[in-house]
Amino acid sequence: MIDLSKISAHSNKTEIITSLAVFMLVLSGCREPEKKSVRPNILFIAVDDLRAEIGAYGKDYVVSPNMDAIASEGSLFLNHYVQVPTCGASRHALLTGYRPWKPIHLSNQALEKELSDKPEDSIPETFIHRFKQEGYQTIGIGKISHSADGYVYGYEESPSQKRELPHSWSELLFDAGKWKTGWNAFFAYADGENRQSLKKQVKPYEAGEVDDEGYPDGLTADLAVSKLRELKDPDQPFFMGVGFFKPHLPFNAPKKYWDLYDRNKIPLSENPNIPENINLKSLHESGEFNQYTLGEEKASLSKSVSDSYARKLRHAYLASISYTDAQIGKLMRELKSTGLDKNTIIVIWGDHGWHLGDQRVWGKHSLFENALRSTLIIKSPFLEHRNKTVETIIESVDIYPTLLELANITSMQKTDGKSFLNSMEGKESEENEVAYSYFKDGISMRTKNYRLTKYNRQDEPTLELYDYEIDPWETKNIAADSIKLVEKLLPLLEKGDTGINQNTPRK
Repeated sequence: MIDLSKISAHSNKTEIITSLAVFMLVLSGCREPEKKSVRPNILFIAVDDLRAEIGAYGKDYVVSPNMDAIASEGSLFLNHYVQVPTCGASRHALLTGYRPWKPIHLSNQALEKELSDKPEDSIPETFIHRFKQEGYQTIGIGKISHSADGYVYGYEESPSQKRELPHSWSELLFDAGKWKTGWNAFFAYADGENRQSLKKQVKPYEAGEVDDEGYPDGLTADLAVSKLRELKDPDQPFFMGVGFFKPHLPFNAPKKYWDLYDRNKIPLSENPNIPENINLKSLHESGEFNQYTLGEEKASLSKSVSDSYARKLRHAYLASISYTDAQIGKLMRELKSTGLDKNTIIVIWGDHGWHLGDQRVWGKHSLFENALRSTLIIKSPFLEHRNKTVETIIESVDIYPTLLELANITSMQKTDGKSFLNSMEGKESEENEVAYSYFKDGISMRTKNYRLTKYNRQDEPTLELYDYEIDPWETKNIAADSIKLVEKLLPLLEKGDTGINQNTPRK
């Protein structure tokens, strides 16, 4: 360190200026490095059907060390809600930044029907396209849009060359392995068969005597790791989307991940019964789950499955989570070994939740908490973004403007979402935070303390209200007994009414 007191009063002006310059250089070297001026890379990991069911959310029975570590070093969003509780429609809202405003937006075909045939425009088709417009190399691996591999074709059809998102990706990659096609891989069993090839004569779970690459998500992880190595010294920033299939049905994972659990210690649902004062049309008969016809028991609203079978299914779901978590760990290790972690923002997003026997339902497709709340974790390498837990209510449509702001990219259009960067930095959030979700001819609004759902149907009741301070498991609809509260909340609910039931043009 330079001692300024030793600079003689007789020193000439040049010597003093030189000494001060050296001192300032030394001092600047001791400062904490500032945020890079170069744009950050983005690693966006989509996990299919992952509700807020990892250790970081207080689920201490779940083995998810890699996601937990990312959450501990970044931002864990405690109250993230999707717009639609089904895969394709949820991803349409995420990618476009728009809440659904016509019926097709509630369908798994939303992206195919709305985007796959459109010519390229200055207005981007997705936020990924916006990154590409700004010079990012955009790489898609696995299921980011609805299609398992990014191409448009049916479950039992041969793959096409038609992209679901024609303008978003610089490069689209997938390794279908022995299953040959993306959709076969999506419903894969360890012997190379799939739900389609076996005509649904399958169980909804499997503990395969295979290594990680014995199921498709292991191949996806290997492909992503290989691509990260290629990007070690990029001449342009990258956006990499990596989509993992599990824990989507079938709940198939290598046996070693099943062995992480003692089934007898896996808790059953906290809310296994149908809520009081509702119409059964608010729920469903677990049709997707029951397609797996060799399951030991069928799920229905008239009767719960046995506790032993419920534990087996929950065991399978958790094993699938642990398997995906291990694949995410491979990506994190590669980021660190290549040094890419120093300038890469990591996002882990669950496309919706899942009822694990809650309200007697096995599946998504409802406007209840378990179907709408999902995992969201964002880890940024910049210190001001390291707020450990975020209680702000976040919608999936908010992710679009937030990622653009993190990368200092302007949006080309106004989206329905709003950036939550302030929440990541621990600053106060706006009042009246709400999340809107849509399904089954209904609209649901989540506030800090309440969920109000309004159904556009003839069957009563059409209003449901749940008070989470006294009923966190949504066991009783109190709308009929809370007229004044409903009247107070309805105007806020109506702000989220996009006219979807009337199929009106977007304003």
